[in-house]
Amino acid sequence: MKELKIQTSRLQIRHLRISDLEDFHIYRSNPEVTKYQGFDVMTSKEAEAFIQENAIHYFGEPGQWIQYAIENNETKKIIGDCAIKLDSYDPRIAEIGITISHLEQQKGYAKETLLGIMKFLFEEKDIHRIVEIVDAENEASIKLLESTGFRREGHFIENIFFKGKWGSEFQYAMLQKEWKKL
Repeated sequence: MKELKIQTSRLQIRHLRISDLEDFHIYRSNPEVTKYQGFDVMTSKEAEAFIQENAIHYFGEPGQWIQYAIENNETKKIIGDCAIKLDSYDPRIAEIGITISHLEQQKGYAKETLLGIMKFLFEEKDIHRIVEIVDAENEASIKLLESTGFRREGHFIENIFFKGKWGSEFQYAMLQKEWKKL
């Protein structure tokens, strides 16, 4: 199978590699970075196992989250990671997620990553719909989604027991035809 590669002006989205471990662990072990994520802080061993597990999966496997590195073209270091999951019942629907290192936030990388993934999914893979689930308290992610044209479709109140407490989430989505109008 072919490795995924998405190129943007400053970034490359690609498979995780064991050589990414040090940079990956720096932000994946930070509680502020993992605060709204579906994962908790990782030890170095957990991070290594996670990279090894994701390295064997390829885009296009319905129902499976696959995590990819976000590499800075200039430094050749990863500045975060992102995930894509095709719906297990209808692979024309995708869900995505993005994590940017605390050392690289506020530089426009999340938006560049999101737009790169959207372009890839809608224009190259002919995906019909992209969905994003976000913690209702995650203001940065909400702003990002709304700034790229995602529409809020749902508000789920205390629908998830998350990191020791009940949390609420928003569901955002965009259709391919909406993307084409942007």
